[in-house]
Amino acid sequence: MKLYSYFRSSAAYRVRIALNFKDVAYETVPIHLQKDGGRHKSAEYRAVNPQMRVPALELPGGEVLVQSLAIINYLEETFPEPALLPPDARSRAHVRAIADIVACDIHPLDNLAPLNYLRDPLKQDQAAVRGWYHHWILEGFAAIEALIKPGPYAFGPAVTLADVCLVPQVANAKRFKVPLDAFPKIIAAEEACQELPAFDKARPENQPDAE
Repeated sequence: MKLYSYFRSSAAYRVRIALNFKDVAYETVPIHLQKDGGRHKSAEYRAVNPQMRVPALELPGGEVLVQSLAIINYLEETFPEPALLPPDARSRAHVRAIADIVACDIHPLDNLAPLNYLRDPLKQDQAAVRGWYHHWILEGFAAIEALIKPGPYAFGPAVTLADVCLVPQVANAKRFKVPLDAFPKIIAAEEACQELPAFDKARPENQPDAE
């Protein structure tokens, strides 16, 4: 498998964690989102992923999957052990809800594209952009803090999709200096996850394209 990735992309980070957790071998193909005006906008990469975003996962037969949660769901169905979703439907719904708060509510608003739109067409200064970024993380994390279960992980004693989505978002929050003192359960879950090889190997600083 080939994973088209950018070391700082939290969406690609999610997929790296899932691949590592399930012990699926893959080759990283770096796609820098800022150099040369954004290499994800090249004709070559557009042929891989028409949305021109990372991640994209190329399967051994050449078929390409896009969108991080769709890729992780594919991995969960194709490589069911170890599982990232609990065995019962109610628990799966709770885990998916936490994952969706990150992937559907926080991340789309704080992604590179909307931040660049705030800076350029809307002429917002860096302080305003940073305020926007902090606001949406704090809103989402307040909900997640109330929803996650006693640890060590986000939904109890086993790693789940909730952790796979939450850990990269915490990394982004730390990089942008979002104050996290109000979220001790989130931080505890993140710290527990980072002790696992699958999460440690997926860290941005451990990627071949890290700068």
